[in-house]
Amino acid sequence: MLTKSSIKYIQSLQHKKFRDELGEFIAEGPKIVNELLEQQIFECKCIYAVKEWIAEYSYLLQNRTEIIEEIEFFELEKIANYSTPNQVIGLFKKKKPIVTFDWSTSCTVLLEDIQDPGNLGTIIRSADWFGIKNIVCSKNTVDIYNPKVVQSTMASLGRINVIYENLKEWLSDKKEIVPVYAAVLDGEPLHEIKTVKASVLMIGNEGNGLSDELIQMSSVKITIPKIGLAESLNAAVATAIILYELQK
Repeated sequence: MLTKSSIKYIQSLQHKKFRDELGEFIAEGPKIVNELLEQQIFECKCIYAVKEWIAEYSYLLQNRTEIIEEIEFFELEKIANYSTPNQVIGLFKKKKPIVTFDWSTSCTVLLEDIQDPGNLGTIIRSADWFGIKNIVCSKNTVDIYNPKVVQSTMASLGRINVIYENLKEWLSDKKEIVPVYAAVLDGEPLHEIKTVKASVLMIGNEGNGLSDELIQMSSVKITIPKIGLAESLNAAVATAIILYELQK
């Protein structure tokens, strides 16, 4: 039986303040929880699951059955982030990001003020697909451990190193060494640019795009040519298209 203190604790992890204080985050549903358990990148603190999940997947924690707590479906509804809870919720410990990494041998994605959790999660997932290892976010970008971000990554979260930095400071000593591509609406057509894998790709806020300051720090302004009438592309979609071109 879930105690009131357990419910309060789990619900607190919906908020960044408490995720930072406690060093933990929530994953919800069999697909994401199972993959995180199989990866063993994030330490699992506790699993709250209905008996059906435990009967089918408890082998994932066969040496740590003490952290599995069987609950009823109505209890799962109390702690779930989604309106239709799905069998299991896992509490995992956050991992420490690698602040210093070799950015000069592959593409690094730089994100300025991405606000939508689904966009950030999808960008992380796309980066994983294209073999990108590092993402640098502005400090105003949504938290990677936001439950909706975690869900959108589909377990790619464990394979991508994400750090939060002052972007101007981070970029200042690198822009003369590798190409820095700024994704904008009025740049050079992407397919006409001679791209290289060792680069920095800058993606801006969903509504405002990249700031003028960051654009001025770029080597090349690039654009995905428009054929139809849409005003702009979703930030996550644009990132995936550009990453595909950069990795060719």
